[in-house]
Amino acid sequence: MSLVFMGTPELAVVILRAVLEAGHPVSAVVCQPDRPRGRECRPLPPAVKEYAAGVGLFVCQPRKLKGDFLQQLVALAPDLGVVAAYGRLLPREILTLPRLGCVNVHASLLPAYRGAAPIQWAIANGDKETGVSLMLMDEGLDTGPVLARTVVPIAEDETADTLHDKLAQTGAELLLRHLPDLLAGRLTAVPQDHERATLAPILRREDALVDWTLPASVLANRARGFHPWPGTETRLGAKRLKLFPPLVAEAGTGPEPPGQVLRVEADGLVVRCGEGAVRILHLQLEGKKRLPIAQFVQGTRLCAGQKLG
Repeated sequence: MSLVFMGTPELAVVILRAVLEAGHPVSAVVCQPDRPRGRECRPLPPAVKEYAAGVGLFVCQPRKLKGDFLQQLVALAPDLGVVAAYGRLLPREILTLPRLGCVNVHASLLPAYRGAAPIQWAIANGDKETGVSLMLMDEGLDTGPVLARTVVPIAEDETADTLHDKLAQTGAELLLRHLPDLLAGRLTAVPQDHERATLAPILRREDALVDWTLPASVLANRARGFHPWPGTETRLGAKRLKLFPPLVAEAGTGPEPPGQVLRVEADGLVVRCGEGAVRILHLQLEGKKRLPIAQFVQGTRLCAGQKLG
């Protein structure tokens, strides 16, 4: 059986590595082109390219999924396409090219959280569980029928990076467990209930900005879901002020406007929200290091009554 693997970030590396270690032949690896990253904005290779090239696999980075690239895939005559966080919708010509079609390892319990950021939004929305779905792909955005799934609980202190690692490993195990039956045509695909579908849109830099009018519990969940990127930040005067999980939600009401500092204590900075308040344990002022509150207030003027944001 000949497989073509399509994926780009670190999550895909975990799955690709598992496929290779299980002895399944991969004839080509397809990932996104190099993108500018870091402070110098130099074009850098995605994680999958670095790994695949390091183990001697043939790597493609097409800017267009047609023309010469499509002809390359035709020449490979793959039996199955395995996709994990590739980052682009695949046209029908590619979806139908492998004899058994293309399967996607998606980090949610479809039809929940279709889209680019299912891990982050599951935490940000306060869900108690998520999982991984093995889906037979069609031309829609994660709309294909589901072949198998695994449920994964979300811990109270879970952040996007820790949940990412759990789901990557779970996805690899799910794929390998069902790959023999998939290759033999013994798996039944169950259509999704499209009426229950929710979206997980790609996160942008502006999603980091705190809206203090939101309830404290919502802000606490978003801080976990958006860590490490795009992060959580507000403003202290003219400077950016980064917040780090956990933000501890506290009940209570008061006349103070959202964003006002209620108390500055050794074990946390308490700030009024639309409902309740949050206790912030660590802060980082623009141009400075991340510090616990007790140290932060020694070098920064911050007191009750000040307004953030």
